[in-house]
Amino acid sequence: MQIIPALVLDAIIGDPKGFFHPVALVGKIISFWEGLLYSERDGKGRGVFFCALVLLTTAAVVSLLLFAAWLLGKWVLAAAEIYLLYSAIAFRSLKDESTPVAEFLVNGNMRAARLHLSYIVGRDTADLTEKEIVRATVETIAEGYIDGIASTLFYMLLGAFIGQAALFAWIYKAINTMDSMVGYDNERYHDFGWAAAKLDDAANFIPARIGAAIAIAAGFFSGFDAHEGLRVFLRDRLLHKSPNSAHAESVFAGLLGIALGGGATYDGEFEPRPWLGDPRREPEVFDILRAQKIMTVSTAIWSLAILAAELALI
Repeated sequence: MQIIPALVLDAIIGDPKGFFHPVALVGKIISFWEGLLYSERDGKGRGVFFCALVLLTTAAVVSLLLFAAWLLGKWVLAAAEIYLLYSAIAFRSLKDESTPVAEFLVNGNMRAARLHLSYIVGRDTADLTEKEIVRATVETIAEGYIDGIASTLFYMLLGAFIGQAALFAWIYKAINTMDSMVGYDNERYHDFGWAAAKLDDAANFIPARIGAAIAIAAGFFSGFDAHEGLRVFLRDRLLHKSPNSAHAESVFAGLLGIALGGGATYDGEFEPRPWLGDPRREPEVFDILRAQKIMTVSTAIWSLAILAAELALI
């Protein structure tokens, strides 16, 4: 029954600040093994070995932390499990990171909106218009909903069936963090990061589809056009080169009645991407808050499903 308290804790206080955060440790594990294994020779083979070592190390560290907590007593173990689960969830952080962008836009402070957006996206933001800022923020919420909420909760629930919710959550987070650190199709990581990118695609394959379905339901309960969300999802969900990325974005685009995607500039070079959704109207600042509402109701639906599953396990 630790997942629900972890969700509540995340919703109330968000990411732990000033305390030990497991994702920082996972990042150090990834950097350590990359430093030892990276080479331009046999890049794909080394990348596969790298992924295996990162996952094994992460699993070992989490298991040791939980074992040490178990030695100190059942209440310490429960607290450790809740902390590990809570720190893996990104619901509150997605809201906290995207809200200032909307606030700056409402106040007409384009410079601050662009600057804050640059902290949460990889694209160049210096020359973005208000509509482009809104579109980028909504896309970030939709993408983060899958990685930081839907997939994370999916693996927590999967692990809960064998009493290993925290372990499963952090194995997934290690996969996702590897992809964000080395899963790039560039000169350095084209071969070495190939396995990490493919592993992330595989890990998100089922959760992205379940998460999209839940987002459509959330749109219905929130007063959005769920029929349009479903229509756009069925039409556009496979347009992105990634097998998962367009699933949530297409749902959000359809529910909001705006077009997302279309490409962005990264390090001065424009990267074209397909448009998702139909431009029934232009993006506006309140679409950021509407996207947050879809994410919030989606998380509530996930919570109810998890609560029902956990009660069934008792």
